[in-house]
Amino acid sequence: MEERHRIKVWLAGEASAVQSHARGHLVYAASGILAVHTERGTSIVPANRVAWTPAGFTHYHRAHGDTDMRIVFLAPSLARLIPDHPAVFLASNLAREVLLALTGPRNYDDAAPYYSRSARSRLLRVLVDELREAHEQPLHLPEPRDDRLQAIARMLYETPADNATLAELGKTIGASTRTLSRLFRNELGMTFYEWRTQLRVYHALVLLADGHDTTQTAYACGWANPSSFIAAFTNIIGTTPGRYRTSRQSTARAKP
Repeated sequence: MEERHRIKVWLAGEASAVQSHARGHLVYAASGILAVHTERGTSIVPANRVAWTPAGFTHYHRAHGDTDMRIVFLAPSLARLIPDHPAVFLASNLAREVLLALTGPRNYDDAAPYYSRSARSRLLRVLVDELREAHEQPLHLPEPRDDRLQAIARMLYETPADNATLAELGKTIGASTRTLSRLFRNELGMTFYEWRTQLRVYHALVLLADGHDTTQTAYACGWANPSSFIAAFTNIIGTTPGRYRTSRQSTARAKP
């Protein structure tokens, strides 16, 4: 059966079944925040971002806040033009409008399409061209494979505000700082502190989606003060937490 573009509205906390698809797919949250979990790690999809999951990857989706999720499948001829690994892209205004157009009322149903098949093909090519021009966003949190890194990841997922050093965490699990630093670089392609910052921003996005303000979110995610949180958040997301919340509300009001 051919996989079709579609829209799915999730309530906060809802999750899909674990699944995989014969075609790679893009997901966009017209409102709310979506997490895409694969064996490679977790992609967080806030407003104006698009997550890509290649064909064959086992995955599931989870909503944070009431989420309007749009799914667009790509034929292999288009999928080969973008990465062969899970990724998150910044959605340009044009990419956003194409995603919404392809998944609006009736547009994803071949029985009564708004766009012809050829028109949809052209829109998909425009979308892929826009993604090829976009930079991958540091919003894919890689999943460690080593047992020692997995133990650290579990602790920090449960308590993202934990400010323990890598040496202190290493003592808890029986591994040296040197060994753990090497594992983070070799397995995840980043330092421990870069990985923990991305994890904290992931949690911050979830808390902001649930209505927490900037100060509450900063302390809940382990920053010493709101200013350092705003700086770290802006460095990764490209805008301040306050502006991000405003843009989410504007996007939610504007969606068809």
